[in-house]
Amino acid sequence: MSQHKAARVPFVVANWKINKLHADVMAFLNEVNDKVPDQKVVETGIAAQDLFLADMVRATEKSPIHVVAENVHWEDCGAYTGETSPKALKDIGAKYVLIGHFERRKFFNETDSTVNLKVTAALRNGLRPIIDVDEDMSTYAQFMDAEPSVAQVAAALAGVSVDQIRNVTLAYEPTWAIGSGEAASADQAQKAAHLIRQTLAKLYSPVIAEQVRILYGGSVTPANAREIMLQDDIDGVLVGTAALDPQKFLELVAIAHNPTIPDFDTEEV
Repeated sequence: MSQHKAARVPFVVANWKINKLHADVMAFLNEVNDKVPDQKVVETGIAAQDLFLADMVRATEKSPIHVVAENVHWEDCGAYTGETSPKALKDIGAKYVLIGHFERRKFFNETDSTVNLKVTAALRNGLRPIIDVDEDMSTYAQFMDAEPSVAQVAAALAGVSVDQIRNVTLAYEPTWAIGSGEAASADQAQKAAHLIRQTLAKLYSPVIAEQVRILYGGSVTPANAREIMLQDDIDGVLVGTAALDPQKFLELVAIAHNPTIPDFDTEEV
């Protein structure tokens, strides 16, 4: 493990999308609340539907788990029926917010421009964005030596200051891997994360780039997470289906805590 990676706290984020009912959410939290480690060891977050978030904040009051919103609007308030105010999310105690997920781009016409508006709105209100990047990194392969800027990263971070970037997490999710059951190889994930970190170095500085966490998402399971999280530029995972199960979620947290240990006990994370 590199010195820089060791300085970044691993991060495991569950993205439940629109799965689970209220009773399921509460049962899950009751199962995992006291089994996750301190935030200084491994950060954990769960992204769920807006209507559950306030209850989740109350249910995790004594737990290290962060509550994550799945979306946010770029205005604090106003006539935007059906949208979610960043100011209101902060008010109920949400900590992080997912922004720019592939499904938002595909089904709800999000663009680089609206992603950037949401990122700046989140930061303005004290929320920490987890920005999804789903670009095909192979298009940059021939330019590796030239350190190209990954377009979605550069667009999402337009206007984000040096102080603000410290509160941003980036997540690489190759479109073809989301929900497919086929994850990127550890090598593919590392190359993409490295390109993202190179982009951060160009936009800010090499020192700042080494401080920002980069996650991998896309068909993550306990079976493939270990090798992925051993990569130097990958600091955690954004997990869909596997994180619907509390035991698998705890397994992933345990792997993030120490991916070099082949066997683990989730009771002792």
